[in-house]
Amino acid sequence: MAVRGESGLPTLAHLNLLAAAFEAVDGEHDAEDLASFIQEVAYLVDEIDPEDVLRDINEDRAVSGFPEVRALDQIEAELAERKRYFRSAIKDALDRLPPTTLVQVMTDTVEEVTLGGEDHAPELIDDLVDSYEVETQGFLQKEAENVHKLIKAARDSAKSGEAAVKPYVDKLDAVARNWDKVAQPIQLSAKARGIDHEASRDLAYEIRSLAIDLFNTHDMLTQSQRLTGLLQELFAALPEVSERLEQDADALENIASDRNIIAKLSEKFKDFNLSGNEFSWKGRTYDISGINHIAFYRAITTHKTNFVETGKTEKALLTLTFNSGQTLSISIDEQGIFFNKNRMQQIEALAEFYGFLLHVTFEWRVKFYEEQIERNGYFVYDECRFYPRKKIVFRGKDFDVNTSSFLRSYGYIEMRKKDYGVLDKIKREVSLTKIPQFNTLTDTDVIYHLLDKHMGLRWKS
Repeated sequence: MAVRGESGLPTLAHLNLLAAAFEAVDGEHDAEDLASFIQEVAYLVDEIDPEDVLRDINEDRAVSGFPEVRALDQIEAELAERKRYFRSAIKDALDRLPPTTLVQVMTDTVEEVTLGGEDHAPELIDDLVDSYEVETQGFLQKEAENVHKLIKAARDSAKSGEAAVKPYVDKLDAVARNWDKVAQPIQLSAKARGIDHEASRDLAYEIRSLAIDLFNTHDMLTQSQRLTGLLQELFAALPEVSERLEQDADALENIASDRNIIAKLSEKFKDFNLSGNEFSWKGRTYDISGINHIAFYRAITTHKTNFVETGKTEKALLTLTFNSGQTLSISIDEQGIFFNKNRMQQIEALAEFYGFLLHVTFEWRVKFYEEQIERNGYFVYDECRFYPRKKIVFRGKDFDVNTSSFLRSYGYIEMRKKDYGVLDKIKREVSLTKIPQFNTLTDTDVIYHLLDKHMGLRWKS
């Protein structure tokens, strides 16, 4: 092994010595050191230059009195044979290792030379992985069959409830990890070559299909999230699969968040219940898909006695306008000047319900204004007409988006000309006319989206 520390040797001579050193590798050899050794050889193999080898050979032949070798293709053919020998020397050393050590060495080697699948590996490493894939095919095929059996068993037991499914998901977790541990070097190598490991991709999609079925058909959110998280952990080296799984995880997280909000609302408000696309409040049922506009107001009042703060109270008001013309207002106001924990928790729950409604109704509330633009060339919001990229008209007065200032405050945006001065301020204060502004409490998320998209107006958070 001391030859690994030698320097100044011709590349080919150095490689020949290193290949011989692999004969000293036994089943007790340190996995991390062996992975480094393989990498050293792989990089050296890539440094071999046929012309340099031809020169070295002819210099020695000249000293020995042999005629020069003139055909470079002859050297290249022999170098190809040498590279096969180097690969064989490494492979023989790997075969002397216990299976778990062999897998660890291959994984560490490919992980490091490809930087986690991001860079191309040396040719020798690709050749080793190809050989490794052939030799592990039987194991991977057997484990894939076990995965398929467990998936079928989980589906068959799903009608009996989550308690019946969980043991199969537990076993599936263990088998999938066994698969991935062996397949990881192949997955990383494939990613570095710009492809997916087909067998891993197919297996990942089979498990993903089960996760989707468990939620869509049987409403088993916990098990679906568990399988999705497992797949994200094990198959991160498959770009196409990883992207799909990220979307799945986000969707499930949103569902879990929504359910958490519903649970809080049901806990804090005895008069509230939500089921599917409908919710009930104080004995009346409302259809969420019928919501046209959403307004939310929240304020904190500080109470003082003799300039000394004695407490704070908070209030919140959620107002929903439906396409039927019906309006629903839910108001929570902390009573008195003393801290009211229950009301505070109700306000927090109402705020979360507001966020939930914004999320599920955003698409059609935006569409309401977008259709006005298509139909009229502008949209109307709080007594103002908004002409995309041009102007905002307030009570007949134009505010050009390029020559006006738009000042954002809580609940409204004020419009001014950019050269607004002291005289303008005095006129505004003595005038009885309404200050040019529009409120942003109704459809807040939508109006800021439209201002950004169509008017080029945006503010720092």
